[in-house]
Amino acid sequence: MSCHNALRKVLNWATAIFHTDLLRVTSRRLASATKTRSITTMATVTEEEECMGNVKAQLAKLFEASLRVTIPNEPDVEPLVAACGGKFGDYQCNNAMGLWSKIKGKGTQFRGPPAVGEAIKNNLPSSEMIESCSVAGPGFVNVVLSKNWMAKSIQKMLIEGIDTWAPMPPVKTAVVDFSSPNVAKEMHVGHLRSTIIGDTLARMLEFSKVEVLRRNHVGDWGTQFGMLIEFLFEKFPNFEDITEAAIGDLQAFYKASKQRFDADPAFKQRAQQAVVRLQGGEDKYRRAWAKICEISRTEFHKVYQRLAVHLEEKGESFYNPYIPGVIDALTKQGLVEESQGARVIFIEGINIPLIVVKSDGGFNYASTDMTALWYRLNEEKAEWIIYVTDVGQQQHFDMVFKAAKRAGWLPQGDSSYPKASHVSFGLVLGEDGKRFRTRNTEVVRLVDLLDEAKSRSKAVLIERGKGEEWTEEEIESTAEAVGYGAVKYADLKNNRLTNYTFNFDQMLNDKGNTAVYLLYAHARICSIIRKSGTDIEELKNKGTVVLGHKDERDLGLHLLQFAEVVEEAFTNLLPNVLCDYLYNLSEIFSKFYSNPECKVIGSDVETSRLLLCEATAVVMRKCFNLLGITPIYKI
Repeated sequence: MSCHNALRKVLNWATAIFHTDLLRVTSRRLASATKTRSITTMATVTEEEECMGNVKAQLAKLFEASLRVTIPNEPDVEPLVAACGGKFGDYQCNNAMGLWSKIKGKGTQFRGPPAVGEAIKNNLPSSEMIESCSVAGPGFVNVVLSKNWMAKSIQKMLIEGIDTWAPMPPVKTAVVDFSSPNVAKEMHVGHLRSTIIGDTLARMLEFSKVEVLRRNHVGDWGTQFGMLIEFLFEKFPNFEDITEAAIGDLQAFYKASKQRFDADPAFKQRAQQAVVRLQGGEDKYRRAWAKICEISRTEFHKVYQRLAVHLEEKGESFYNPYIPGVIDALTKQGLVEESQGARVIFIEGINIPLIVVKSDGGFNYASTDMTALWYRLNEEKAEWIIYVTDVGQQQHFDMVFKAAKRAGWLPQGDSSYPKASHVSFGLVLGEDGKRFRTRNTEVVRLVDLLDEAKSRSKAVLIERGKGEEWTEEEIESTAEAVGYGAVKYADLKNNRLTNYTFNFDQMLNDKGNTAVYLLYAHARICSIIRKSGTDIEELKNKGTVVLGHKDERDLGLHLLQFAEVVEEAFTNLLPNVLCDYLYNLSEIFSKFYSNPECKVIGSDVETSRLLLCEATAVVMRKCFNLLGITPIYKI
């Protein structure tokens, strides 16, 4: 049964937020006492606000009321509502079978799942959103939405704006930790996925009224800075006056310093001493370190500017002053133990410990990540901390999160807040199926990759004669929107856990599931509205949407599912869910517009169909915005 196969449990947001007051540490004065955790309940949004624009959530509220009447002795049953899109209805409630297994043999009046389904249907409160209900098979309650209600909902969105369809998760503040390149190294294609996946997740949460702290946890500390600083002193005695151009290729500078470190014992010794001096706060070494970070930051900015990605840097060095206090508190809790000269936290089910202090007394990634997590929970009051890194770091973060649960920083389950999530992703591959590299086996610089995408996009525009029709500014902006958008979408449309092959020809193709096709589709819709010669803003307030034809209704239904799709995408941390929705929207619109029976300009229902075109364009633009893609309005 198609609807049954579409069953997806309604996502229920937790209503309780656990707030931690484990420890108070300032950057100057570290206190190691552990304070008592308090549990508070977050102020919840009203039911009306929570469901606004979310059809599935609105139906879930109706079925919840029905379930309370149908089975009053089972108060904890949550409604299972799913979109199904089959011949039986638009949505389906799938509680009957599960309920029957709970209540049979308890003197129930029902005689099987179908009877339970009938009761659920009959106890539904009356609602203008439902046109009809039916029960099929073992109690599946099928719902057909009212066309009038659908049309009114779309028109309301056009008047009040797409933000009224934003999901309302019970989270006020989230941290999204993404991109996070290493200082003194070029950003390469390996940083692409973290940067754009993290940006999209941040955008979806921001759209949903969550305050998002976009954190760039750059690698700006560690033993490698000793060799970099000594090499800088050697090459540029007046290092404070140098510019990015003087150093040149950062990657080459790093490699040259590493070669010197490996080949010259005297240099190696000076580099090791430089680390001690840097960590001891010696002014000259601190200034040299700051200079290297500054030059790296300039390089990173070139990438972020092209991708239109905003981040706030809080690198590894930021957390250094807090580490001793956090480790001390964990030790007092009895979590930190001695093992082979190091100080570690043992994690149940994992055969290697989490090393938080190395045998030489130094700190490491685990020390920093534990401290960063503590800081985000206690100082920044984040209720959801999301880490976007490659799949190779899965075990590391699993251990960090389990250690945090042992410490009482996070609740034991994964459904309560605050919580931490690791968003892992696969590799970017070349045509040979191996990690994407240049011909001389170097990793590909991200700036070069993006510039190539823009260049190819611009060449296509010139080839199509746009150089004669458009201004240079229009060509440049369109080439950027299409080129950068193509790179982003080619990544985001894939399930992030899978590897994908980087191919310019495929991603810049104007046919199929590509950003180019979708951007052109949006531009064509804008062209239809322009050709009508009507003032679309005036039409929104004076016209009326009517969903008389099946293709109009199909389009309207898909538009109305936008909010629940965004919620599903960020709840499961899967941007490809939104990409699938956007591509399907384009296909459903094409079917509507190409149907002779749905003629837009010059038809008796031109006003309604123009409003449907505008609603489609509005939702497409919001999808583009959430994916970090700039829409184009003409082709």
